[in-house]
Amino acid sequence: MVWLWVSYAAFGQVAEPRRESVVVTGTFEPLDLEEMDRAVRRFEVQDWALVANTPIDFLKLDPSLDLRQRSPNGIQADLSIRGGTFGQTLVLIDGQRVNDAQSGHHHLNVPLPLASIERIEVLKGSGSTLYGADAVGGAVNFITRRGERSEIRSRASAGNFGVNQQRVTLDYLRGRLSQSLAADRDFSSGFQPNRDYRNLSLLSRTNLTSGWGASDLTLAYTDRPFGADQFYGNFNSWERTRAQLVSARQALGTRTQAGFTWRRHTDLFVLYRDRPQVFTNRHAAESYVGSVRRTETLGVNAKLFYGAEGIRESIVSNNLGTHARARGAAYASLDVRALRRFSFSAGAREESYGAGKRQFNPSASAGAWLGPRLKLRGGVSRAFRVPTYTDLFYHDPANRGSPDLRPETAWNYEGGADWNAGGRWRATATVFHRREQDGIDYVRAHPADLWRASNIQRLRFTGLETGLTLRARRTHQVDLHYTGLRGAQTALGDLQSKYVFNYPVHTGIASWMAALPGQFWFRTRLGATERLRRSPYAVWDVYAARAGKRLRPFLQFSNLNDARYQEIPGVAMPGRSVVGGIEWVLFSAQ
Repeated sequence: MVWLWVSYAAFGQVAEPRRESVVVTGTFEPLDLEEMDRAVRRFEVQDWALVANTPIDFLKLDPSLDLRQRSPNGIQADLSIRGGTFGQTLVLIDGQRVNDAQSGHHHLNVPLPLASIERIEVLKGSGSTLYGADAVGGAVNFITRRGERSEIRSRASAGNFGVNQQRVTLDYLRGRLSQSLAADRDFSSGFQPNRDYRNLSLLSRTNLTSGWGASDLTLAYTDRPFGADQFYGNFNSWERTRAQLVSARQALGTRTQAGFTWRRHTDLFVLYRDRPQVFTNRHAAESYVGSVRRTETLGVNAKLFYGAEGIRESIVSNNLGTHARARGAAYASLDVRALRRFSFSAGAREESYGAGKRQFNPSASAGAWLGPRLKLRGGVSRAFRVPTYTDLFYHDPANRGSPDLRPETAWNYEGGADWNAGGRWRATATVFHRREQDGIDYVRAHPADLWRASNIQRLRFTGLETGLTLRARRTHQVDLHYTGLRGAQTALGDLQSKYVFNYPVHTGIASWMAALPGQFWFRTRLGATERLRRSPYAVWDVYAARAGKRLRPFLQFSNLNDARYQEIPGVAMPGRSVVGGIEWVLFSAQ
């Protein structure tokens, strides 16, 4: 069975579509997307924001990104890339890691309102040479927005299932100073009992340019209480997660940059919502990340990048106990390229964790243009992941961690070709293969047993990614994408796997984006997925808006075909829903 995925690119809400294609993820310096030797996808969030509801809407546009949601709008959503588990996805904000030390289930608890995100970039395949631990399947980089003008904008909407949403953004620019504030509030009474949620996200971003260089300071907060019925087994659970973030970056001249990130995440989990005294967990995890990076120009076509990073993670929990660990890393990479001719990159990262424990992660990639339209590329890289505290120490009536778990390691191989016929037609194809050792999953012999965290040997994943882009007009674009995936292992025997073998075998989408006369914008997406040993399903979404100068009404239909499906086994997703509202610009210094 072959599915087609058509994902849109979107265009500016009022102005012409943006033409920039520079990416910063998967490389040590900004590069044009066509010059990348790795598979990277870029989503222009601000161009699509009027016909989108959450950052999840953008991640759903790539068939290699497997969103395993338990509720809509990012409530306890897991993200897997190329068949990797959710713990093997590294999440970044402005290039700074924000993964959660307690559990990979919290990696996507990103405290960013939609209006504060400029774009999302996704690196597919191993990225530990650049970013360290956890980037086994890939990395997702949320890049925050700098205001373009002083402006006040608000948005309100409502829908079925008791949905009630409000957003506000304030941008202030004066000389070399830029200040942005954003807030999102998203409430729902739930599409079924004990599936209610309340989301709140706040952000402040300050940018100042001085004689030292650019200075950036980001402060963010999110609070997410939600009904978690059947999320972790046959329990009417309830959970509340909160995250606080402080991230600072400072340019030291033109060749050096320093960064610091502090993240605190709390998790209150109640196994039985109506009987919290039976089993309640309180977890509080903190992480500190400091980094410094420098660039040296070695010649006309060569650059050397090198740097160091330090990480400290800790947790205080009535279930997991009190623990702390530290990691340190040093890395270097050589990049040689002649634009539109050839490119070559080779790098390595040495990371230490614990007493005498080290991981060495090399990578190499190359690209060659065979003509003005066709480019070939390929690469090999190694990655690793340190077990989370949940993997090591968690226990409840259905699950058990294991303190003896070894870190996961993996080699990733990929090769591909890109074809560009003057920007109107573009095609891409990538074949990839990942070989894992000591993969971490929860396994059991039969349904009456507990799920126990274990290392699994000799996991293999092989896949194909293809895509075709057609820009019919300046304001119309269609992307056809398909990802097929096959996984195998020989060491599991008769044991059941909880997470690893829930991957999609075939994934596809049909969608279209258009800017129509009268400032009307339209987007539709039909996504189809067939998971291993499960029936296929398709979900159809439709978005429409009118991008006026001050008032911008919109209407969003999710699961318009009313499909009954589960992305996590045993956790039902909602049927047909609609959200309608209006965005208005209260002030704009244009």
